[in-house]
Amino acid sequence: MCRLFVGASADLWESQTRSVRMDGMVTSVRLEKMFWTVLEEIAEKDDLNIPQLLHQLYNESIDEGHDLGNFTSFLRVCCLRYLNLQLQGFLSKEQGNNLKTEEILALENEANRARESKKAAAPVILPRKTQTYIL
Repeated sequence: MCRLFVGASADLWESQTRSVRMDGMVTSVRLEKMFWTVLEEIAEKDDLNIPQLLHQLYNESIDEGHDLGNFTSFLRVCCLRYLNLQLQGFLSKEQGNNLKTEEILALENEANRARESKKAAAPVILPRKTQTYIL
């Protein structure tokens, strides 16, 4: 499976820095090219450009009471959640063909709880450690 990731184009993880003006201040955001591609897709779905999307994400996160000490990490998680929600069928790639936000959040929470209870119920089997003795 590692070959699937290692064999991909190195352009995907090439870092790009973009300057964005938020609340009158210019800030730089450095992300890998693949994350910028996902953010562009998210922005396009909401009829926004990248600076507008980042500004909206930042402001709404602050309004929710989140501490955004590492905004780039937050953006990476947003991208992964976006793709994961699509894989789970909670979010459509087509515009206007989605469940309501609250429905998606409830379904996602339910799926996470089910996954956690499944993990808790499964016994953890550790591999036996073999020792070699040199005489």
